[in-house]
Amino acid sequence: MTRPYFLMSAAMIGLAGLPACAGESQPETQQDSGVPFEITEVAEFTQPWALVFLPDGRMLVTEKPGNMRWVTQGGETSDPFAGLPAVDEGGQGGLGDVILHPDFEDNSTIYFSYVEAGEGDTRGAVVATATLSLTENGGALSDVTTIWRQNPKVTGRGHFGHRLAFSPDGDYLFISSGERQKFDPAQDMAQNLGKIIRLYPDGSVPEDNPFYDQGGVTAQIWSFGHRNPLGLAFNEKGELWEHEMGPRHGDEFQLIERGENYGYPIVSNGDHYSGEEIPDHDTRPEFRAPDAYWVPAISPAGLIFYGGEMFESWKGDAFIGGLSSRALVRVTFDCEDGATACEAERYSINDQRVREIEEGPDGTIWVLTESGSDGTLVKLTPAE
Repeated sequence: MTRPYFLMSAAMIGLAGLPACAGESQPETQQDSGVPFEITEVAEFTQPWALVFLPDGRMLVTEKPGNMRWVTQGGETSDPFAGLPAVDEGGQGGLGDVILHPDFEDNSTIYFSYVEAGEGDTRGAVVATATLSLTENGGALSDVTTIWRQNPKVTGRGHFGHRLAFSPDGDYLFISSGERQKFDPAQDMAQNLGKIIRLYPDGSVPEDNPFYDQGGVTAQIWSFGHRNPLGLAFNEKGELWEHEMGPRHGDEFQLIERGENYGYPIVSNGDHYSGEEIPDHDTRPEFRAPDAYWVPAISPAGLIFYGGEMFESWKGDAFIGGLSSRALVRVTFDCEDGATACEAERYSINDQRVREIEEGPDGTIWVLTESGSDGTLVKLTPAE
């Protein structure tokens, strides 16, 4: 199986239009010949992290410092919701992902992740459920219940992961858990750091998990050997895919398979920031190699598989946000030379970091970008 890496030139990168003028009250639509879509700026946020659509067409947006809001497709933004727990914000940590329960229309339940403080300057990611009530100007969370924690809590403020995804049948909740910049936990089966976790929606552990018989947090583990997984999504076939940041280059995109070891920190197609080399995946075939990887890094964040009709030629493709690459990266599975997955194009969105991507009910693509502490929600529609 061929698994390509990507060395991108400027000619392969689409260029977006000029930044919006400050102080304009209406969303601004931008178009440039370098991209096949129009960019409409919709709303502004402070360090936005995640986005999910509600059944009524509004969106929930999380802000890393600890706020959650709704926003309309026209750009009306609510006040921060009441009832969120205390968030330990700093570095890469804070309020994280938010998704809806599969039966949200009946039970108004949401799932969200955030970082909580521990003892002795330690912290870790947690996942909680809550009942969401919306008001004319905002909303509130009630019955907040923690259903999962990173174990153990450790020092540092990096590599929490804490992306969330339900299986297409709604029976299982998957959680990405980073190795917290501690390296070894990714291979330590007595910890749930550096792992993909599989739970029932109430936080209990399915008995058919691959390591269930070992008990404790080990029973939660679906796959291991991960570094900083910041994208988690199912495709139209019902397959779970994940992407994660490599140590120094070597960002990975891969199919997640039951019980597999993905090799970090024993192998990586990147190297340590110190310059120390890490053996490549092809030196250790017992570890599951990525389906695609990037050298130099794109710093991936956010992941969707596009299923709409508005961009018909993109149906089935994956879209990955790029932070250091300041790009929206399209990945196709129709590759030459038998490769499983390969980068098709990447586009600049106003030369900003791309944190999150979601598909709208009508097939539009919605993107959260960031520049410093500022963030923007933009809508992408086909260029005329």
